[in-house]
Amino acid sequence: MSTCPRDLPTANDLPGLPAANTEKWLRETLPDLLDGGPWQAELISGGLSNITYRLRLPHATVILRRPPLGEVLPSAHDMKREYRVQTALAGTDVPVPRTLALCTDPDVLGCPFYVMAEVPGAVLRTAQDTAGLTPEARSALADGLVGTLADLHSVKPSSVGLADFGRPYGYCARQISRWGDQWQRSHTRVLPAMDVLLNRLSDHVPVHSDASIVHGDYRLDNTIVDLGGPPRIAGVLDWELSTLGDPLADLAMTLTYWHDRDDTDRALVPVAVGVTTPEGFPSSRQVAEQYAVSTGRDLSLLPFYLAFSAMKLAVILEGVHARYIGGQTVSEGYEGAGDAVPFLVSKGLQHLRSLEHR
Repeated sequence: MSTCPRDLPTANDLPGLPAANTEKWLRETLPDLLDGGPWQAELISGGLSNITYRLRLPHATVILRRPPLGEVLPSAHDMKREYRVQTALAGTDVPVPRTLALCTDPDVLGCPFYVMAEVPGAVLRTAQDTAGLTPEARSALADGLVGTLADLHSVKPSSVGLADFGRPYGYCARQISRWGDQWQRSHTRVLPAMDVLLNRLSDHVPVHSDASIVHGDYRLDNTIVDLGGPPRIAGVLDWELSTLGDPLADLAMTLTYWHDRDDTDRALVPVAVGVTTPEGFPSSRQVAEQYAVSTGRDLSLLPFYLAFSAMKLAVILEGVHARYIGGQTVSEGYEGAGDAVPFLVSKGLQHLRSLEHR
């Protein structure tokens, strides 16, 4: 952890992070890092859901994660699961930030949260962030992203104490039901096509599938990249949707976020727009092929998983849209989240049609 100057100004309240309560908890839980000196906090992002802050303490810079403001859907935004999976994966080939402390006392922030060490590097969120890289660096970065996902899916859950982290089989059927329920709880408009998509997904659930630890929201801007030499993935972030499940669903979520150069409609989805369009980044098809070569997995049913991922992201963005119109988002860039939902539902139905017309 990097050291920080001792003459920092006293922290002010931020949305979701009252300074007095946070400081009291820090002094009691991480006294060696605070040591009675001043500290400062800044909002990194509201993300698609959980809120992330950087805390500049006298002896370290750390990262604090908490759930979003407002009503939280059942089983969503589970800080304890994030903390557990990151702690478990330490020491594996999957790079994760070092966890420091978990708080489940509602009297501090009103919700569970955790603190982890800051990983040096860059988060590549925008097209501008990757525009300055060489084509060779972009290619190496994509290789690292796919390789890290393959590494995650090769970790045996029982070897890292995660054998009970979820029910590995029947994952897709349960997830369709779960996200359908989330849609009913969070939707802000009537969208009959979503009901059609959910029903047709249920009709196409694979009879057999593999099981592994899955991240649930794996994409380039959910990683920290070390750009000090050949680009490498230095840390994988945002584990709130992680569980035991179907690794191809994880791959498909990555492909759903991937922005191919010729996919102009993808710009409707307000996440990582244009990040992977510059020369050197492979196409989403090439990403899938590289994963298949690395893992030996059969991708013949990939259209189902792509439809499933489009549905899941549509529900996530509908929840973001609901918080946005309710004035409960804490960062910018999500005012277009609602417009992406019908597009993703349509895209999901398109993937299923391609599977049915084979």
